[in-house]
Amino acid sequence: MSRFFDLVSKPAREMGSYLASTPSRAADAQPRLIKLDSNENPFGPSPRALEAMRLALAAAHSYPDDDCTELRRKLAAHHAVPQEQVLVTAGSTAMLSLLCHTMLAPGLNAVTSERSFIVYAMAAHATGAQLIETPMREDGFDLDAILNAIDEDTRIVFLANPNNPTGTMIDADAVDKFLGEVPGHVVVVLDEAYYEYAVRFAAQRKVEYSRSLDYLRRGASVVVLRTFSKAHGLAGLRVGYGLGPAELVAYCARMRDTYSVSSVAQAAALAALDDQIHVGRTVSNNAAQAQILGVGLSELGYRVVPTAANFLYCDVGEDASGFAGRLHGEGVSVRALGIWGAPNCVRVSIGTPEQNQVLLSAVREVGGVS
Repeated sequence: MSRFFDLVSKPAREMGSYLASTPSRAADAQPRLIKLDSNENPFGPSPRALEAMRLALAAAHSYPDDDCTELRRKLAAHHAVPQEQVLVTAGSTAMLSLLCHTMLAPGLNAVTSERSFIVYAMAAHATGAQLIETPMREDGFDLDAILNAIDEDTRIVFLANPNNPTGTMIDADAVDKFLGEVPGHVVVVLDEAYYEYAVRFAAQRKVEYSRSLDYLRRGASVVVLRTFSKAHGLAGLRVGYGLGPAELVAYCARMRDTYSVSSVAQAAALAALDDQIHVGRTVSNNAAQAQILGVGLSELGYRVVPTAANFLYCDVGEDASGFAGRLHGEGVSVRALGIWGAPNCVRVSIGTPEQNQVLLSAVREVGGVS
């Protein structure tokens, strides 16, 4: 038994560690490495955001606005909701943690699907609560199974929409029906980290993606998560937000760390909101390249799930870790999904046209499917 085993909490003893993607320093050590493992924006931040960051650095000696007042005000106007319903956090993962620490405790549970965002389990287990994961249906959420798993001890349901890592989307009609059957003691978290991408794919497929803010305006027990890490290209700054009932948002705000969102991150997010040209370029590239990359991988013999996000979920028909390791040797990093319970699958971020062609060439070199 180790020195601190009896001193730390039960959740700390039992939780596994999150296996992050290729660290930046490791990527720097292999300068030609194309990093397609973390669903990052291949175009980086908006030029406006970069300029705002440079200007904000001059005030780095001062603490940031703890309430993110200007950013909350702008987000509230952007989404047409009261400012009291907006909470800015250090990435949407921090909002997940706040929700769990606010609503969960030993003896309670949250419900989600298997093969969904891995932070749900980490955030729930950190409170001593249980996370119930229901089986998937055709690589997507089985909403009936999730409903059946809810019991009197359930406080939260997590719906990643689109889902990470499968990229599958639940349309608005299905979410409507689901919310109509969720009991009143449960808050549904609609995690829309890939919102901007999903809107474009839904329009192409002539379906409606999300009515999440309509639910909020009607007073439903929902919390909507959004982030600046994806389409806005600010993953390294850690800034996201939750939109929810004002009372619940206020409780969560009591639990947050002081000064958790830096002044540089706040300035960048404010500027990024105004640069719709940058977001449009990002989303357009993603939609076009998803088609090209999906067809290319399918023609090489791999099963690719249609995506509504900025990555592809791909069954490579062999041990994914070995496959990803060989690709890494060819200068491309992708994410093996064994930790998600998908040992033969990888998640491939959609890059620039040039990056994606390098990936396809590397897959031809290392692949075992004919």
